[in-house]
Amino acid sequence: MKPVIDDEEAFAAQVREVVELHQAAKDLAADNVRVISCDEKTGMQAVERHARWAMRPGRPERREAWYTRHGTQCLIANLDLATGQVVAPSIGPRRTSADFIAHVEQTVATDPSARWVFIVDNLDIHKSPELVEWIAGRCGVEEDLGKKFVRGHLHNRASRTAFLSRSQHAIRFVYTPKHCSWLNEIERWFSKLARAVLRRGSFTSLDNLRQRVLDYIRYYNVVDAKPHRWRINADDLLAKFRIATSGPVN
Repeated sequence: MKPVIDDEEAFAAQVREVVELHQAAKDLAADNVRVISCDEKTGMQAVERHARWAMRPGRPERREAWYTRHGTQCLIANLDLATGQVVAPSIGPRRTSADFIAHVEQTVATDPSARWVFIVDNLDIHKSPELVEWIAGRCGVEEDLGKKFVRGHLHNRASRTAFLSRSQHAIRFVYTPKHCSWLNEIERWFSKLARAVLRRGSFTSLDNLRQRVLDYIRYYNVVDAKPHRWRINADDLLAKFRIATSGPVN
């Protein structure tokens, strides 16, 4: 289904930037630029199944209808597009602006000398005033940031997005177009996590859920992780949305 597109030129520029970052991730890593696909997996339920009967010939697996809920957790995860590995995951009860900033901080701490590009969707915590202030401090920006709802970089979502997207920052954010979070590769990895761990799992506690997710990430990084390979270029993708293109956007 075609997404709602308010400005075709801006949409094409966003699609092109995201796709080209996916394609260039390995070369950028050689220049010490880490391209990270980042998002949140919310509502992971620690559901304990009371009984389960294994499948056998002619009969699928069966589960007892009764279960116990132990609560939910949120995973904030990064997929390194150059290696295919999941880097510095965070698991906690919420996904607040403070949680996201702490996640970005712990991610950057794994390679402090690198430049970082985070591909994210348009969730408010990815464009918060607090994130602008943190990036300004971390990247040594000395200019006046302004005031929320009044002026400057903190004024509104558009001004904060422009500031956080600045290419000169050592840590910057690239946003998928509205209604196109599926462009972010981490979404495919979340599907693998759901199939491998969450969908059929039984968890005795929140700690048990967290440990199982982290164990899967360690397994995935060793056994399944592969460098990302993007199979369609930006022009072909835009053509599917019936948007004419005129070559690379500078």
